[in-house]
Amino acid sequence: MNGPIRIRRGFADGPHGQIHYRRAGQGAPILLFHASPASSKQLEPVMLALADRFDVIAPDTPGNGDSDAPALPGGRRPQMADYAANVLALMDALEVATSHLYGSHTGAAIAAETAILAPDRALSVVMDGVAAFTPEQQAEYLARYAPTFSPTLEGDYLQRAFMFCRDQYSFFPWYSRDAAHRRPTGLPSPQRLHELVLDVLKAPETYPWAYHAAFVYPTLERIRLITCPVLGLIGASDPLGDDTRRALALAPHGQCRETPAFGADGYGPAVAAVIKDFIGC
Repeated sequence: MNGPIRIRRGFADGPHGQIHYRRAGQGAPILLFHASPASSKQLEPVMLALADRFDVIAPDTPGNGDSDAPALPGGRRPQMADYAANVLALMDALEVATSHLYGSHTGAAIAAETAILAPDRALSVVMDGVAAFTPEQQAEYLARYAPTFSPTLEGDYLQRAFMFCRDQYSFFPWYSRDAAHRRPTGLPSPQRLHELVLDVLKAPETYPWAYHAAFVYPTLERIRLITCPVLGLIGASDPLGDDTRRALALAPHGQCRETPAFGADGYGPAVAAVIKDFIGC
């Protein structure tokens, strides 16, 4: 590829409105799905490191970033199958017949469900952090983990959104601010934190929907249905590391690899190198 790699942005029509996406590179397609509560901007370091071999496409999950929120019949909240259907609509709109799939946390569940719903279109699946919560965890996280940040005239929602984003780097769950729940990673750069806060503020009342779908997704049941090769990535200090190992042991063609912590120096190229090795290019 001649010249510096450039990430382009665009919109495609999906079943529930417009889908915003980032795209870079050329070659075999690979779709990347971001973690909650961010947008595809979160994945730019991985995109740039993959773009020398792949046509990399990273959409904003509906109701996150610049993608429209799903409007489902009867006001029903979207489930993982709805997000997977959105992926297939994007592939159709961009004339992508088959693709490798990568997802981080919430995005990992989206990648898995897409491969299950359309096995003929998924060449491989990379799940970077897999959630497999107990019923007790599901109930707690549904109630507490992803609050809305409805605008107020006093502006207090801005501070609450900032602390929500910042504390995710220091604690898991983020609202348990004590030594027992402290994460070993430090805070991100001010710019990275600023970008995350902006993503949340773009969709302050709909970003929780994807979280909720991921919290209740029956990972340990669904992962058994993936027929293509599956790779689980375990980032250093990822609180979902044990769940990832447990889930990938159930995948018919599953394996795990370890990677640096999200946001660490060299994170993007390191993750891309593991993906390339797994795919065989």
